Amino acid sequence: MKYFVLIPDGMADRPIPALFGKTPMKAASKPNMDALCKRSICGLSLNVPTSMVPESDTANLAILSYDPLVYSKGRSPLEAMSMGLTMADDDTAIRCNVVTLSEDEECYEDRIMLDHSADEISTEEADQLIKALNDGLADEEKHLYTGVSYRHCLLWKNADSKYPFDRPHDIIGQRIGDYLPKADNGGEAFLEFQKKGYEILKDHPVNLARKARGLRPANSPWLWSPGTKPALPSFFDKWGKRGAIISAVDLIKGIGICAGMEVIDVEGATGNCHTNYTGKANAAINCFKDGCDFVYVHVEGPDECGHRGEIENKVMSIEKIDELILGPVYDYLTSCGEDFRILVLPDHPTPIEIRTHSSEHVPFFLFDSKKAQEGPSTFNEDTARESGTVINDGSTLLDLMIKG
Repeated sequence: MKYFVLIPDGMADRPIPALFGKTPMKAASKPNMDALCKRSICGLSLNVPTSMVPESDTANLAILSYDPLVYSKGRSPLEAMSMGLTMADDDTAIRCNVVTLSEDEECYEDRIMLDHSADEISTEEADQLIKALNDGLADEEKHLYTGVSYRHCLLWKNADSKYPFDRPHDIIGQRIGDYLPKADNGGEAFLEFQKKGYEILKDHPVNLARKARGLRPANSPWLWSPGTKPALPSFFDKWGKRGAIISAVDLIKGIGICAGMEVIDVEGATGNCHTNYTGKANAAINCFKDGCDFVYVHVEGPDECGHRGEIENKVMSIEKIDELILGPVYDYLTSCGEDFRILVLPDHPTPIEIRTHSSEHVPFFLFDSKKAQEGPSTFNEDTARESGTVINDGSTLLDLMIKG
């Protein structure tokens, strides 16, 4: 038996007036999802416990059967593992976005969060900015490491691993003063880091060149999601399956590394809607050919479009995932003559309306090549809800998929 899990990150949404009251899932042409859903168990799954923030680390840990209430230690340590960083026991990993703040205000606290991704800055440009921040701010206690695009990692010895930072993608369009680290709750050093970082980046040649090209500058670091050294039980020991993970995102790769799974890099995989969809499908197929029993493909595009409020691109990314990933992998598995199961679901919703993650259940379908079910004729939020099947603990999904 082969197992294929496809995660269109943030695909679930809410009705959008510009789509005549449809969600992007409803508006998208996705014949492969719809055809498989019609022969599948379909329903809703809650992947993030109600007591936790709806983030990709908690949601993907759950889908991979690791209860986030037990195993989540923040997304940054997982990203650090993916980047090949060695964390000491006294290290705290902290995500460091390079973001775009407004520049007309005199006071840092009065600036507005314009973009959590600085127009999805290139990794090459961001690397120069991270080097500049290290030149000005790094010391024996702390050091920055370049990740992908706007996503980077700060290792800081003995820093507060539970500090309640605010997420930059939650405050787009808002004055940052109410969301900055506070001196009265132990955040003074974090605030100083961000303010000094702004002074280093605002007139950096990379940002001056970006503004000259009509792009947003990455003019400030923004710290969030701290955590300590992670540890997960082996996926193989847990399930007896050789597993692989395919993603452009360090967070997801880090989960795979910590779980002892094979982590596959795909050339041209970007973490946004303009990614190498075909390359991800081919990588999944090659994993199965190489003897993997379980392949997990994560696609970030719908989530980034949700954060950026890009309706047409979100619809497009869903269509590309359906056509260029699900279709070819299904065709390959069908041709092999071996039984297989396919699970498709977003990890969490990322509604265009709010441009951040939300905590609702997400739609899923589980297809079994041996046993056709009577599912809805199309796959979306409403048909999944109307099915009546509800899983309130997403960490049990693989029990349903693997054990049956």
